[in-house]
Order: sequence, then structure tokens, then C-alpha cells
Amino acid sequence: MMIVPIFFTCFLLLSSSHASVQDFCVADFTAPEGPAGYSCKKPATVTVDDFVFSGLGIAGNTTNIIKAAVTPAFAAQFPGVNGLGISLARLDLAVDGVIPFHTHPGASEVLVVVEGTICAGFVASDNTAYLQTLEQGDSMVFPQGLLHFQVNGGDTPALAFVSFSSASPGLQILDFALFKNNLPTALIAQTTFLDVAQIKKLKGVLGGTN
Repeated sequence: MMIVPIFFTCFLLLSSSHASVQDFCVADFTAPEGPAGYSCKKPATVTVDDFVFSGLGIAGNTTNIIKAAVTPAFAAQFPGVNGLGISLARLDLAVDGVIPFHTHPGASEVLVVVEGTICAGFVASDNTAYLQTLEQGDSMVFPQGLLHFQVNGGDTPALAFVSFSSASPGLQILDFALFKNNLPTALIAQTTFLDVAQIKKLKGVLGGTN
């Protein structure tokens, strides 16, 4: 009976001794992005600048329909995080600003409030809603793939930073999925129980057709 454990122990030792160890995989933007991320730059072409990103120190432009801005530091903007399973973003929310219901199919998210007040929440698969008003220094986690949102809950601008468990977390915004497409309005009304006139109005605002 001891033969099997000994065999597997020897197998693991042999496998690990021949494993290819790579410190990092800085994104090569000259190659297409695949399901596993970007290809790796040749080590000889990697510089320290690949591991530094300064964009999160700059406030985003909140003069838009949602009165909010997201500044991503994903693999596409920050090549050094490619393959590391991490990334960041900055959220700027003006008064009444909102990050609409959205999901990140590829990552869980942690939010940290730096300034102001943010009302945030998510909806679980059983339709249970988890909602909290967050003040400066508070954090909240949003599990991978679940619909969630952030709203400025105060009378001053709000700022937050978020981290993700993927270098490319993905994004789908519910409002855009429903109203920034070319599906027939009648079909959207049938599947969402929304009023046709309201659907057409939202498609007009968000750029949908049909």
C-alpha cells in the first residue's frame, strides 16, 4: 500500500525539478490578446517602466451621463500585471454619480473608499441584495461574476480605488447590454417586461438601434 504514495511523491519531485520558472510575463502589445492574456515580452526588452503605472493619480472626467469615471490599470494599460492575477482601477464619482449595475466575469473585486461616501452593493445568484453605505476607509468585496454597483451617497465628490483578482477582469454593463445593442425593441420589451417607449428612449440615449 505504500507504493502508491511513494510513486506520487517521486513524480511530484521530478516534475517540480524540471518546471519552467518565470518571474513575470510583461504584456507584449504587438501580439494579440488570447484567453490566457497577452503574450510575454522578451526579457531583454522589459524595462522598469513596464512595472509602473501613474494613471491612478489623475482624476477622471465625470462630465458625462453617469457623472462618474473609471480609470483602469488592467493588463491593457499596465503591462506589468499581465499574468499575475491582479489589477487596479480608480473610481471618481461626482455628486449624484453612479457606476451602473455591471459584472466582471473574470474576477472578484475589492473597493476601498478614499474620499466621500459611496453606496455600494451586489445581488447574489439567489437574488439576495447586499447593500451598504461606505465611508472613508471602508472596504467592500464583490464576488466574481455578480452584478454590482456604486453610487455617490453624499453631497461631495467621492473617490475610491478597486483591485481585481485578474489582470483582465472583463466588464459587462447591464444598461449597455440591454439598450446599446441592435436587438428589436419588441424583443427586449418581451424579455424584460419594460415599456416599449422607455426602451426606445434608452436606446436613443445609449446608442442602441432597432
